[in-house]
Amino acid sequence: MLLFQVPPPTRYDLNFTLAGFPVRVHPLFWLIAVLLGYSSGDPLQILIWVLVVFISILVHELGHALAFRRYGLSSQIVLHFAGGLTIPESTRWGSRWANVVLGPNQNIFISLAGPGAGFLLAAIVIAGVVLSGGSVVTTRLLGVIPVPAMALLPFGGNVLSMFVTALLWVNIFWGVINLLPVHPLDGGSVTRNVLLQVDPVDGVRKSLWVSVIAGALIALAAFFFLRSLYMAVLFGFLAFQSYQSLQGRF
Repeated sequence: MLLFQVPPPTRYDLNFTLAGFPVRVHPLFWLIAVLLGYSSGDPLQILIWVLVVFISILVHELGHALAFRRYGLSSQIVLHFAGGLTIPESTRWGSRWANVVLGPNQNIFISLAGPGAGFLLAAIVIAGVVLSGGSVVTTRLLGVIPVPAMALLPFGGNVLSMFVTALLWVNIFWGVINLLPVHPLDGGSVTRNVLLQVDPVDGVRKSLWVSVIAGALIALAAFFFLRSLYMAVLFGFLAFQSYQSLQGRF
C-alpha cells in the first residue's frame, strides 16, 4: 500500500545498527513526530514527544525483527513518515537468493511481536515506577481501554513524569490501536492469516471487507467521540485503501 511503502534513501537519513539489525530513519519521520506533538505548544513537551515516538516505534519494529530472526530471516528496520516497517531480506539458497514463504501461524506470531514488544516495554516501565515508590494513574478511554493518565514519580520532577507518561501512553494506546483488524496494521495481518486458515479460497477478500468496515467505524468513532482528526483521517484512508484493494483484486 502506498502509504506504507519504503521511502527511497536520502543523504539526510540516520543510519545505525541495533541488535544486529540495520536501522534507517528517514528525515520525514522527525517532521511528522514534531507535527503530532506540536499542539502542546511547549518546546520541551514536543522534544519529549519526539523522543518517545522514536523509542516506541523502534521497539515495536525490533519486536517484528526478532520474530523474523526466530524463523531464520534477517531483516532491516525503516522509520518513515507513516511510522515504521520491518523488511525481511532474501535468504541465500545455494548459489541463489530466495524469499522464504512463512505459514499463517508464523505470520501471526510476527505480527503480534510488534505490539507485544511495546506492551512488554510498558510493563517494565510500570514495574520500575512501582518499585521506585511511584504510581501510575489510569483512565478508561471510551470507558473500555485502560490508558495511563499520569505517572507519579518520587524523583525526576515534571520532565521525567511527562516522559514516562508519554512512553506508557504511546506503547499501550497505540499498541491496542495497532491490533485493530484494519490493513495494513498488525491486527489486519492477524485477521487475514486467521481467515486464510478458516477459508483458504476467500479468506483474503473477507479480511479486506473486515478492514473496510472496521476502518470506517473507527474513523467515525475517532471523529465524534475521541475528537481526533488525525485518527479519523488515518482510519478513513486505510478503509478506503482496503476498498480499493477489493475492487482491484476481486
